[in-house]
Amino acid sequence: MQKVIVIGCPGAGKSTFARALREKTGLPLYYLDRMYWNADKTMVGSAIFRERLAEVTARERWILDGNYISTMPMRMEACDTVILLDYGTDVCLAGIYARRGRVREDMPWIETEDDEEFLSYIRTFSDTVRPRILALLSAYGEGREIVILHDRAEAERFLSECPSRGTDDFIKSPS
Repeated sequence: MQKVIVIGCPGAGKSTFARALREKTGLPLYYLDRMYWNADKTMVGSAIFRERLAEVTARERWILDGNYISTMPMRMEACDTVILLDYGTDVCLAGIYARRGRVREDMPWIETEDDEEFLSYIRTFSDTVRPRILALLSAYGEGREIVILHDRAEAERFLSECPSRGTDDFIKSPS
């Protein structure tokens, strides 16, 4: 496990999970939201976003946190491990509400109010985006470790069983 993508519905806790994985493994962590958004809530151009992403995926070791389905094939081709946080809608909505008003290292601004379009995206994620992610996992899964975690307890178990940096098990490639 040297090149990892962490994906799932907004609010699932991808960034929190990715930070815990970084602490456990020592892999450098990059947030797609930081590559895509400016602090004033404007987006960078598509070409700039893809350049930033290509720069990271060319490195030997990394964790990439975020969905951005248009670039998922690019990341899946480059990674050796995919971790999907496949949580229920209620869990994800609760995650969104819990992070409101907090400074986060994964976002260039503080979320302070509801964004109905974003909440609607979360409510429909399992019916619209999740099937596309599963199809991509099927298409790009060969030769990669695919980990699908269904709740926070499974995520905690995965992290507790994950080899730590510096151990022989960590250095080995996934089978």
